[in-house]
Amino acid sequence: MKLFDSHCHLDDRVYDKDIDEVIKRAKNAGVAAAIVVGIDKKSSSKAVAIAEYHEGFYASIGIHPHNAKEADDTTLNFLCNIVGNPKVLAWGEIGLDFNRMYSPKKDQEKWFIRQLEIADELNLPVIFHERDSNGRFYEILKDHFQKGREGVIHCFSGNKTELRQYLDLGLHIGITGILTIESRGSNLRNLVPYIPMERILIETDAPYLTPAPEKNRTHRNEPAFVRSVLQRLSEVREEDPDYLSDVIWKNTCKLFKIED
Repeated sequence: MKLFDSHCHLDDRVYDKDIDEVIKRAKNAGVAAAIVVGIDKKSSSKAVAIAEYHEGFYASIGIHPHNAKEADDTTLNFLCNIVGNPKVLAWGEIGLDFNRMYSPKKDQEKWFIRQLEIADELNLPVIFHERDSNGRFYEILKDHFQKGREGVIHCFSGNKTELRQYLDLGLHIGITGILTIESRGSNLRNLVPYIPMERILIETDAPYLTPAPEKNRTHRNEPAFVRSVLQRLSEVREEDPDYLSDVIWKNTCKLFKIED
């Protein structure tokens, strides 16, 4: 079984002391590739450095909606200048988060739209973040994300209508460890059978969203645990895990333009 963790944050300082061991455990668990996702200038730079140092690891760069109030053209120009690095495969994670409101709505929307334009100019797939935007996220996508472009809804946790809207835009759907959590994941387990197999990705969002059963013994998530996401996904969809992992591997490589 060959696994691809399509979204993790190994740039987080919680890994500073043991990142080599974390990556070794990932390899031993069958995780042959992963994308380290940046959320601002500093983390994007660190994500690229990690990807350069470790075989099979790649990077995505961008400004998270939480950090939108700190965004400016200088930062975006800096990020654009490192897109030429062959390890940089995507732009993101970007989007809207009206739950915690770490940045004002006007800033989130302004820099979300600008980054969509940049990703379009650079012909990069986009990693999207959405939380409690009450339809505003989709409105912006309809107006500024051209159909036929590539992207993934990271950590999908929406309803059936939202799922259909994202699929109609041609987007992929990222499934996290939430799927494995008994109460919190019930709605997601009801929806994953409706996702076309060729549109599914799996991810950890490490160090967050630790799946079961690992969350019973550790709070910190890591790429090795994406195996538990795959196993639960195969159970819910009633599909062979080896076959499903192969399809998802190919989905991820195709989305991020990696030669399989």
